[in-house]
Amino acid sequence: MRRRLRGCALLCAPLVLAACTSSAKEPEGDPFPRVFRTLRPSVVLFTMLVPSDDPHKKGKWDEAYGSGIIVSSGAWGSQILTVEHVIHDARNLKVTIADRRVAKAHTIARDENTDLALVQTDAKNLRTARLGSSAHIEPGDAVGMAGYPIPDAFADEGLGTATSVYAGRVSSVRKDALELDLPVIPGESGGPVFDAQSGDVIGLAESRFEEEKAIGFAIPIDDARRFMAHAKGARLAAAPTGR
Repeated sequence: MRRRLRGCALLCAPLVLAACTSSAKEPEGDPFPRVFRTLRPSVVLFTMLVPSDDPHKKGKWDEAYGSGIIVSSGAWGSQILTVEHVIHDARNLKVTIADRRVAKAHTIARDENTDLALVQTDAKNLRTARLGSSAHIEPGDAVGMAGYPIPDAFADEGLGTATSVYAGRVSSVRKDALELDLPVIPGESGGPVFDAQSGDVIGLAESRFEEEKAIGFAIPIDDARRFMAHAKGARLAAAPTGR
């Protein structure tokens, strides 16, 4: 059974934190740190309130979180691509930009069937991610995944808010999904899966197997491109016309 993940503070057990980074420098010329450095400003953290799953807290709201990528920005504000289950039924939606700046946000398009959503904020002129294509992805391709795993647990340990990045491979190209040899941890859903050589976003982290948490899945970016094109067309069609 695949589990779509939205991080929730109530679900976080006490942690024994392992080392998430290494003090050893990457080999000279390794493109991975450089492409992540370019992509990192476009990765954002969502925080929100969602209806509680606890049967003893009927009618109550829990804190929750997820990740996303900035896909469009200008003097009007910015649009952020994420997975729909992250922001489903959310209220008090906020986005943290560059690990420190917090802004209000609201959903402008969503599709439960494809599990994709587009969120807008008034934050202006932000760095946007470069979207690639998932059409020619093959098993064995080197990828990275960036996002905000269990951010409340890191905050509780005094470790602050920071984007995490992981390196791995595409394990298989499935129907409507990229299988990864990377776990998708609660809070990372909606974050970018990117080409380790170019930094182009080729998918969105979405879910993992409940039975084997080391297997993760991503939505192919070509599916997200179609969703965004459809959302743009729907907004244009709904816009009032002048005389």
